[in-house]
Amino acid sequence: MAATVSDLAAVVYSGDMAHGDAADALVRDFCQGLQRAGWRVGGLVQRRLPAPGGGKPLLELEDVRTGQVFPISQRLGALSRACSLDTGGVAQASGVLRQALADGVHLAVTNRFGELEAAGGGFAAEIAALAGGGIPVLTVIAHKHVDAWRRFTGGVGEELPARPAALRDWFTLAVPA
Repeated sequence: MAATVSDLAAVVYSGDMAHGDAADALVRDFCQGLQRAGWRVGGLVQRRLPAPGGGKPLLELEDVRTGQVFPISQRLGALSRACSLDTGGVAQASGVLRQALADGVHLAVTNRFGELEAAGGGFAAEIAALAGGGIPVLTVIAHKHVDAWRRFTGGVGEELPARPAALRDWFTLAVPA
């Protein structure tokens, strides 16, 4: 009997910025490798950039197919500790995920399953639509959001360590040859 695996998978990281950035780079490299091998991959990966003048790092999302960049941080000043996420930028970037669904990609990637998705916002609807459309979805998740991920996926979402082999093994089982 062949092994089965969920169409939904999340690379889980410890929660600090360095581990999150490493998980982002891992997913970006994985997607690029799949694209070089001829797989159709669509979606968004996250990049964290130093803020000019200091303060919270700036976040941007990159379309894995076109390279288009969507800034998702508001510049609130060097001393601000408030949430700087620009939900307007997130909403604009969501079109990339809807296009991935329309195009029937082999794999869709979303930058994060985070606070917004845990509350039912952000890219939650797009993730559900992609999975409902039979497209495997890979995302990145901080350990603090694992319980929300489990609720969102009904307990069937895969939780992957941040290792290339784990992503390859999941993809091999999740995507029909």
